[in-house]
Order: sequence, then C-alpha cells, then structure tokens
Amino acid sequence: MNEHSSNETRDIILDVTEKLIYRHGIAATGMDLLVKTAGVSRKSIYRYFANKDELVIAALQRRDQRWLQWLRTEVERREGTGERLLALFSALKAWFGTADFRGCAFINTSGETGDPSNPVRVLAKAHKQKLYEYALELCQAHGTADAERQAAQLLILIDGAITVALVMGDPTAADNAQCMAQTLLALEPVAQRNVR
Repeated sequence: MNEHSSNETRDIILDVTEKLIYRHGIAATGMDLLVKTAGVSRKSIYRYFANKDELVIAALQRRDQRWLQWLRTEVERREGTGERLLALFSALKAWFGTADFRGCAFINTSGETGDPSNPVRVLAKAHKQKLYEYALELCQAHGTADAERQAAQLLILIDGAITVALVMGDPTAADNAQCMAQTLLALEPVAQRNVR
C-alpha cells in the first residue's frame, strides 16, 4: 500500500467514525458498524488505531480543528468588530439549518462519560476553552472593557443556542442568542460611561 492510499484509508476511517459518533453517540457506534460503513477491514482500523478509544479521540480532535476553523472563517467574513461578534450567531443559525445538525459533538460525547478525567471529557473541555479564547479575541478586538467576562457570557449563549436548537428543534435559538449578545454589547459602553 503506498503512502497516499494509506493516508486516504486513515481519513476514511476517521470521517466515518466522526459521522457515526455525531449521529449515534460513542456507545452505539460499534466496531462492526464502523467496518461496515467505512468499507474497510477491522484489521485496517487496528493498523492505524490501537483501540476504539484512540479512534474516537482522533476523530473528535479532527472535528475540533475543522469546526473551529469553519466558525473562524464564517465570522471573519464580516468587517466590523461588533459585526464579527454577532456573526458567531449567524454562523450557528446556518449550521442549525443543515440536515445533519445533531447539536454539539463535544457536549453530546461528554454526556456519555461520567469521569471528568476521561480523554473524551478532557478533549471537550479543551474545545470549549478554544471557543472561549476565540470569543475573547473577538471581544478584545472590539475593545470591550471586561473582555473575559463578556467572552464567558458569549460561550454560554453559544452553547445554550446549540442545545435549544437541538432539543427544541428550533433554529431561531441562534437569533435569540444573537439578540441577547447584541444587548450585552450595547450595554457595555453605557456601563463604562456611568463609571466616569
């Protein structure tokens, strides 16, 4: 097997694993289903990954990178710093409207693991930390007085919108969260003026 087809096989395994975990969860995604859906042998899977846990982590790491890159690309199409902050929610709304939307893969998989030190939970926490850091970067660029607090509030609005959109089947959750974010952003300068 040449290097290209070897990488291609690994990518297929990771793509299929990610899709199945996102759709059905970790526990419901067995090795038989992975083998059948990916069209590869069990031996091929074990050539790249020591066990299912390692495969799950690798698939979730790829999703983490790809999802955050997608969000950043969507947001940075906007010019103004305030527009970029609100674009977080426009991007979510577009995602909520897709046929394969199943909520946040990291919240979903965290819900399957009770142990905070489980690698899946550790990865989910790291994903949310990166999302917070991106919100913080946007808040700082906007010149927000208390950027850390506002980024923490935006993270709650983002995850709340994702959860409501999934559980309630309501893509307008992004609009509601955006409206709340707009209120937070508009209130910030008023609070600053009152302090002076």
